[in-house]
Amino acid sequence: MPDTAAQLIAVEDAHGAHNYHPLPVVLSHGEGVRVRDVDGREYLDLLASYSAVNFGHRHPRLVDAARRQLDRLTLTSRAFHNDQLGPFCAELAALAGMDSVLPMNTGAEAVETGVKLARKWGYRSRGVPRDEARIIVFDNNFHGRTTTIVSFSTDPDARGDYGPYTPGFDVVPYGDVDAVAAAVTPGTVAVLVEPIQGEAGVVIPPAAFLSGLRDLCDRHGMLLIADEIQSGLGRTGYTFACEHDGVRPDVYLLGKALGGGILPLSAVVADRAVMDVFRPGQHGSTFGGNPLACAVGREVVAMLSTGEWQRRARELGDRLADRLSRLDPSKVTGLRTRGLWAGVELSDAAPSAREVCETMARAGVLCKETHHTTVRIAPPLVITPEEIDHAVDVLSDALR
Repeated sequence: MPDTAAQLIAVEDAHGAHNYHPLPVVLSHGEGVRVRDVDGREYLDLLASYSAVNFGHRHPRLVDAARRQLDRLTLTSRAFHNDQLGPFCAELAALAGMDSVLPMNTGAEAVETGVKLARKWGYRSRGVPRDEARIIVFDNNFHGRTTTIVSFSTDPDARGDYGPYTPGFDVVPYGDVDAVAAAVTPGTVAVLVEPIQGEAGVVIPPAAFLSGLRDLCDRHGMLLIADEIQSGLGRTGYTFACEHDGVRPDVYLLGKALGGGILPLSAVVADRAVMDVFRPGQHGSTFGGNPLACAVGREVVAMLSTGEWQRRARELGDRLADRLSRLDPSKVTGLRTRGLWAGVELSDAAPSAREVCETMARAGVLCKETHHTTVRIAPPLVITPEEIDHAVDVLSDALR
């Protein structure tokens, strides 16, 4: 069997689908904020699997929770109850300050579930005529890659050649409350929003945007659905990014870090008045709510319930923002930071974001470009101040 990085990349290139363009690094081990490749070289991870590894690679508490459950029971389907599902739902609902949880597996499944929930709620609770429900979404969004979700994407790579597209969505400019207000129709049942647009380059909306959406939804009887799959669960310095603006949505969509970087786990969280439009047989998943995922998810919720991870993200985020602000202004046109999450926008005088990430990888620091001009930074929350300093120094060198 192949064992060197070059051999393994060649095998993947020959037999795997070419739907990703990864950096030429083949990882085999990880612990905390450090990962190691098949050739024994160590790297500092500044991506955290797009926030799925918020607590670091193989966090002992999360690995122990998985091991304990592996020795007991892994899957029952939802044909039966299991002893982890109820406690997981109760504990996550309490963390979110809501009543009810519907567990799924991937982030895209959570978004699809949220779309179905909003439409059904519109028909059952609002009296919207059948098949006339509409949902307002935003340009440059990223909510997943299913056929329905890419139907309202504005990214030509994500959307191109996958039609015919699912109707029922109105796309407006991100950050523009007036555009949302103008798009509301009698059939509009929800606004679906990322509190921070991660894939777009860690785009932070204007200060009054989320509160403006909340007011609009209250005024028109619409659901505010917050996709916190990347931004939630400690990444931005609060449990949820919506907390920065003092906003409580009607529905949270969660994923990524909820599975502790060990296995897929997502969830839709809402109050009973919304969630109970689902009745038996109307939505489900064979693996959704499986005891192994729920056992890990319970440990994630327990870790977040102390607030220490959120505080750590705020404090280290301040250090990250300060260090990034010292980068060469001729090479950087913009910095967007919220907690331990940053988008570094590069100027025409800088190398491309891809070139910067490749140079950083050769220097032992891993991050990833997005949309050609942005270096996206999202380290595990276990990173130390000294590691932040080192990572930014490597970024600074790569910009030269």
